[in-house]
Amino acid sequence: MSAEADVKLDNFKSIFSLDGKVAVVTGGSRGLGLHAASGLIQAGCSKVFITSRKAAACEEACAALNALPFAGKAISVPADIAKPAEIERLVAEISKHTDHVDILFANAGASWGAPFDKSPESAWTKVMDLNVKSVFICIQKFAPLLRARATLPSPSRVIITASIAGIGIGTVGENATFAYSASKAAALHLTRNLAVELGPQGILVNAIAPGFFPTKMANGLMELEGGTKKLEQDTPNGRLGLPEDVAATVVYLASRAAGHVNGGHIVLDGGSVLARGRL
Repeated sequence: MSAEADVKLDNFKSIFSLDGKVAVVTGGSRGLGLHAASGLIQAGCSKVFITSRKAAACEEACAALNALPFAGKAISVPADIAKPAEIERLVAEISKHTDHVDILFANAGASWGAPFDKSPESAWTKVMDLNVKSVFICIQKFAPLLRARATLPSPSRVIITASIAGIGIGTVGENATFAYSASKAAALHLTRNLAVELGPQGILVNAIAPGFFPTKMANGLMELEGGTKKLEQDTPNGRLGLPEDVAATVVYLASRAAGHVNGGHIVLDGGSVLARGRL
C-alpha cells in the first residue's frame, strides 16, 4: 500500500459528527451538564434527554437548548438519580421516546466541605451514593438501551464526570472535601472497570476530570480557594474552564474520533493539578 493510501481519510470531515444520535445527560439542567448538552445538540444529536432533580430547571434548560438553531430536540425528564427507583423510572420514561441510547453522560454529582474533625457520616453517605453508587446503577439500568444498536465498529458511549480532586489532593483545612475527592477517585477507577466489562459489548466508557469551571456548584468553593483571579493565576494556561471546553471534550468522546479510547480520562484543568505539585 502506498504512503498516499495510508494517509487518505475519506470520511474525516464527519469524524466529530453525532448526526442522529440519542443522548442522555444526568445533571443536565445547569453547569457542566448543560454545557455538554449544548455541544451534543450542536454536533447533531437528534434527541438529548435532560434530567435533574428539579423539573422547572429541566424545562428551563430544554427551552434554552431548543432555542438553538439546530434540528435536535432537548427533552425534559426530571428524576432524582440518588434513588435507584427513580433511575428505573427515568429509563422507563426515556424508553417511551426511543428504543435505544447512543450516549450516556453520567454527570450528576454532589460535594461537601467541612473540617476533618467535623466531617459528618451523612456527608460520606450522600456524596459516595450519588457520585459513585448512583453512577454505577444509572449505567447498569441504561445498559439495555445502550446495547440496543451498539456494535464493535460503532459503539455506544458512556462518559462519567470525575474531577481533578480524584487525581491530586482536593481541598483540605476548614472546607475539606474528603468525601468528594475519594468519590471522584472511585469514579475514575469505576470507569476503568466498566471499560473492560462493557467494551466487548460495544459500549466504550471514559471519564472527564475537570478542574474549576465557574458553575453554581463550584462558585462557593472557588471563593473559599481565593477567588477567580487567584485560581486563574495558579493555572498554567492562565484561565479557568469555559463552556466550550467541556462541550467539545464530551463531543469528542462521544464521536467516532474517540472510537479507540476506552477506560481513559481527559483532564480539563489547564494544568492546575500539575502546578499544585511544584515545590
